[in-house]
Parts: sequence; structure tokens; C-alpha cells
Amino acid sequence: MRAAPKWSEQRLWQVLRGHRCGGLKFRRQAPIGPYVADFVCFHPRLVVEVDGGIHRLCEERDAARDAWFVRNGFRVLRFKAEHCAAAPGTIAVAILETVGLHETGPLGPLRDQL
Repeated sequence: MRAAPKWSEQRLWQVLRGHRCGGLKFRRQAPIGPYVADFVCFHPRLVVEVDGGIHRLCEERDAARDAWFVRNGFRVLRFKAEHCAAAPGTIAVAILETVGLHETGPLGPLRDQL
């Protein structure tokens, strides 16, 4: 685990923390098995990863990591760090669509950030 989150993760955390994203409870830098997920929501078992530039060099490792999460019942969403920093609200909408809450669930404070 890192001591300090990256800027893009801080921006995304502002829309995920405190049940702000459709009432979902996210944890950041959460250990899951042999890995540490950037963000995880244990119900409905969703891992959200923020990929910086280094991830272009680690595609095989990321694929193995994603496969482990999927084998263990998680869905995995990956987003580029630049996108998370520039438009975290659109990431939250993608998360809500993935879990089926976008049209029926509350956006709460997220609405102001879209």
C-alpha cells in the first residue's frame, strides 16, 4: 500500500467516499487476497483501478491481477488516471451503470459534480 494517494485517486475518492456514489460503500487501498485494490465496494463486489503511466509497462501483471479478482467473484473496472483527475463524476456514472444503479439509484451529491 502507498503512503499517499495519487492526485487522480484523490479526485476520484471525493465522489466515492461516504456513500456518495449511489449509496455504495467504497474502501480505498483495500487488501483483497494477495493484492491491494485502489478502490473496492464489497457489495456488489466491484474493484475500481486507476491506471497511471506505469501500467502501460505492466499489462500482463494487471491482466493476471484482474483474472484473480474475477475468479474470486469481483468485477473490475480500470480507468486512466488522467480521466479520473479530469472527470471523476463520469467515472462514478460508469460505476453506477456497471452495477445497475444509474437509472434507478440515487446520485446524491454526485449530481453536482457531473
